[in-house]
Amino acid sequence: MTLLTAERTPAGTSYLATGQGQPVVLIHGVGLNKEMWGGQIVGLAPHYRVIAYDMLGHGASPRPASGTDLVGYAEQLLELLDHLELAQASIIGFSMGGLIARAFALHYPQRTGGLVVLNSVFNRSPEQSAGVIERARQVAEHGPNANAEAALARWFSREYQAANPAQIAALRQTLASNDPQGYLTTYELFATQDMYRADALHGIRVPALIATGELDPGSTPQMARELAARIPGAEVAVLAEQRHMMPVESPRLVNQLLLDFLHRAQTIENPAEGIVA
Repeated sequence: MTLLTAERTPAGTSYLATGQGQPVVLIHGVGLNKEMWGGQIVGLAPHYRVIAYDMLGHGASPRPASGTDLVGYAEQLLELLDHLELAQASIIGFSMGGLIARAFALHYPQRTGGLVVLNSVFNRSPEQSAGVIERARQVAEHGPNANAEAALARWFSREYQAANPAQIAALRQTLASNDPQGYLTTYELFATQDMYRADALHGIRVPALIATGELDPGSTPQMARELAARIPGAEVAVLAEQRHMMPVESPRLVNQLLLDFLHRAQTIENPAEGIVA
């Protein structure tokens, strides 16, 4: 595999880009960075132009200003598309990235060619909300490393953790090395914005896929089904025996899901491609 060199937009967003064809943008989860998408970059780049970037407050991108809301994170993506001179892209968001992808599709529908929300949150129960708000409080008090061990236990199967100790150690280091204020700003949005503009989701009119893992405790199959029910024509996929970090733990499985959806979405946009002479 060719080693990709990160580039920057004028506003400072750090991103990787490779491949050719229709553009696909990957948005990582809170506490992570663009490097989480290695398996997807390898799997998708032979078919699409793949762009992965660091969200505000993460990786090599700038820290968000105090009080930045989801619109600010969506505007970061808009500036990236403008920099790359892309009129439109399919947006794939994981976890917190799924909230950003939703906000982007709502605020910039003309720039959204398709929407994929992976392992993300919607309509948390009071108990679920209380739990994640408490984790945000711990982050505010103790910093980005406050919940690392519990997060890794939620994210990965025990078998995967045992088989990949070096990767788990690297992820633990990534979490600990996050900018404290950038991480906290993002985590507080993640903890409170699961119902962001829920009453407007019916206005999303692009091909959409909402997917999660059967065993994802924080981004449950029920959440995926409820979110998909709000978006006209949205597909739902629940991957058997998968936990939260299924793009990392099972990249081939997730890649096939994404490739199948992106092909169907492209056929919908260009019906002639589906006609066999």
